[in-house]
Amino acid sequence: QVQVVESGGGLVQAGGSLRLSCAASGSIFSINAMGWYRQAPGKQREKVAYITSESIRNYSDSVKGRFTISRDDAKNTQYLQMNSLKPEDTAVYYCSFGDYRDDYYPRYWGQGTQVTVSS
Repeated sequence: QVQVVESGGGLVQAGGSLRLSCAASGSIFSINAMGWYRQAPGKQREKVAYITSESIRNYSDSVKGRFTISRDDAKNTQYLQMNSLKPEDTAVYYCSFGDYRDDYYPRYWGQGTQVTVSS
């Protein structure tokens, strides 16, 4: 059984920062990448960022230069540092653990954490 637990969401003013954390526990096998997605009301879930076991990072154009993904393998934990937040970053953010094969394929999901950016 795999458990994925997120934390760190909340309400912040535009221009502010938040740091999301996500830890996995249980039987995670052959995981070589971690990533974050988000879903705003009325929109499809979109990939925000991922990081591979070789620390290759990929970001969506909408967050590039503002968000930073990192990982701590010893703790099976990943982080998403979000700076210069904009109202359009408001969404439920989901972390995931999965596989990298030329792209990122999530296998295990967190429950989601709300991020709200006020203007």
